[in-house]
Amino acid sequence: MTRSTAESFALPPHVISLPSSADFSTTVARIEAAFASRHITLFAKVDQAQAAAGSGAVLRPTVLLLFGNPAAGTPIMAANPHAAVELPLKAVVWEDSEARVYVDYLDVTQVLAAGYGLDPASFEKLEKIPDMLRSAITV
Repeated sequence: MTRSTAESFALPPHVISLPSSADFSTTVARIEAAFASRHITLFAKVDQAQAAAGSGAVLRPTVLLLFGNPAAGTPIMAANPHAAVELPLKAVVWEDSEARVYVDYLDVTQVLAAGYGLDPASFEKLEKIPDMLRSAITV
């Protein structure tokens, strides 16, 4: 992904960053609609920019979404209770200084595969999330 030199941020391998073709508010709305249409629960929507403003700080438009489907997550947590720290799933929508919008998704399949000794079949459904997010934010 291309970003301005001023905003070249480190990106860990287990985070997928997707550029959106829409503005910030539209991107958030499209993701929420994609969740609803796929029976994915939006557990929390945290406006981190608003929280920052409440403490007197300034942060670019940034919203953290905590989401999931208990039918997909519960077997993972049943197989290894420690894996619950990775769930629900997380995505953050943020805007850079040039009003470009991105959706960053924590790809828990990499983390679950590497650290929890789980059968990959147990988190197979989660592998579809990046494609779902991608289709929601591109026209």
